[in-house]
Amino acid sequence: MTADDTRTIGTAAAPQGAGAAAAVIVSGLRKSYGPVRAVNDVSFQIQPGEVFGLLGPNGAGKTSTIEVLAGLRPADAGYVRVCGLNPDRDGRRLQERIGPQLQATMLPDKLRVEEALRLFAGFYGRALPVAGLLERFGLTEKRRTYFQRLSGGQKQRLALALALVNDPELVLLDEPTTGLDPRVRRDVHALIAGLRAERRTVLLTTHYIEEAERLCDRVAVMHRGAIVAIGPPREVVAAAGLASEIEVRLARPAVCAALAALDGVAAAHPTEANDGAAVYRLRAGAVAPAVVALVRWLDQTGNRLLDLQLHQPTLEDAFVQMTGPDGADRGEEGLE
Repeated sequence: MTADDTRTIGTAAAPQGAGAAAAVIVSGLRKSYGPVRAVNDVSFQIQPGEVFGLLGPNGAGKTSTIEVLAGLRPADAGYVRVCGLNPDRDGRRLQERIGPQLQATMLPDKLRVEEALRLFAGFYGRALPVAGLLERFGLTEKRRTYFQRLSGGQKQRLALALALVNDPELVLLDEPTTGLDPRVRRDVHALIAGLRAERRTVLLTTHYIEEAERLCDRVAVMHRGAIVAIGPPREVVAAAGLASEIEVRLARPAVCAALAALDGVAAAHPTEANDGAAVYRLRAGAVAPAVVALVRWLDQTGNRLLDLQLHQPTLEDAFVQMTGPDGADRGEEGLE
């Protein structure tokens, strides 16, 4: 593709129905690396103040998408606008308005934390006070520490601080919690929640589904370069059509066929219990009728309910169903 071809793609007409006020507009985005189509006809919009999640296994196309939005890679085809700007043609103006935090933030080993923030602040026409960023991200005591001496969590907090140094309208976070222990991940979640409270627009890519369910207003599930579902997390779960499960512990064994025949129950099967108790999992299309029918049946048969636990479908369950057993890495090194 020539430079002229890229410019022509970038100036394509806005897709019908594109919201002029949207922080991000993507329509028909394609990106290939040789014969591999990493991003295949992807379309979505992100509204101002929204936390939007791009979910997908390794190789799904998340990082390629975010790099196109940040102006780091040219699109092969499609319409892309970020903060009203064309990443291919308005790169310098766009950098003033976005804050990218990519998968790996590598800085010189002997660069101190405060020096890094002042260096990055000098790249922009407008910057937040360095002292305030150090305090906000819990780095004040580490301000004179070399980058090489920071822990993984401290490096990630520094990366987030660098992404905010220019007070951006849109923050791009590419798997910000990968490789972090649960405590540090929780700290990063709190920082992202703080961005949401400030009504900053955030695009978050992750393969930790539970953090997207917790943090995002809407999510898009990517699989093999395409979006297979998009919407609020609850709606994505509902669209997957997954049934709830009721786990029951009974005083006496029961016949699975009898449990499966109850109103609202689609299937029943026994579950092993360490204490040898009679435990069953009921797949329920409708939870309330199933529980009512179960209680009536137990009363009629003289059995007794010892415990009941409800397992509602999660976004992770929907994700696994949508991406399938082959939803993991496509095997193309570096093409995510």
